[in-house]
Amino acid sequence: MPYTTEWHHDAADRADTPPMSQPPTSTASPRRRRAADPADTTRASLTPESWIEAATAVLVDQGIDSVRVDVLAGQLEVTRGSFYWHFRDRDDLLRRVLAAWRQRATEQLTQRLERAHTDPREQLRDVISLPFRGRSAVRAARIELAIRAWARRDAMARQAVDEADASRIGYIAQVFSSLGYSIVEARSRAYLLYAYVVAESQMSAHGTTAQREERRHFVERLMLQRLQD
Repeated sequence: MPYTTEWHHDAADRADTPPMSQPPTSTASPRRRRAADPADTTRASLTPESWIEAATAVLVDQGIDSVRVDVLAGQLEVTRGSFYWHFRDRDDLLRRVLAAWRQRATEQLTQRLERAHTDPREQLRDVISLPFRGRSAVRAARIELAIRAWARRDAMARQAVDEADASRIGYIAQVFSSLGYSIVEARSRAYLLYAYVVAESQMSAHGTTAQREERRHFVERLMLQRLQD
């Protein structure tokens, strides 16, 4: 359920680019020579987010092993040198892919849910409805599945997933606590509800539309029902 980026300053670079009629001489500064690289002409349009979005798309469609600088540069139709204008190396890009995912799929989503409703019951209903939100839910589920597959073999991705899970469960537990449940029961209910949301998002095509709605309403009743001693 979830980026601060460094924007490049390309205005000065364009100002330093030699006129077309006067090619750079052998004494040109390194900055002028870099400005002559074709990749530099894309700096005004290609941002770090462009690379992050391209990397995420490749991750979803082809897996983490295909998220390589040469593959992304080819898709974006720029040289490899353009990549290093924004990122130190591939690991830097991968860290920022995970950070962007966490911000969108956890932090921003939690903030929207909190702003949308003051009634905790309505917040829970919103959480339960997340897997049913059309194309945006399908896309989010595909990204989540790809990142979880990545996390099975990479410690950095595993940490990002663990942190996201903990944050999401913690948010849901707070909602249950505000409904008067004890801390222990709020955490247990939060875990069960979160497990349902994750499973439903990955199995969204299972059953008819009516059956999916039945599951959603059943989970809603179950989660808000008080346990009998």
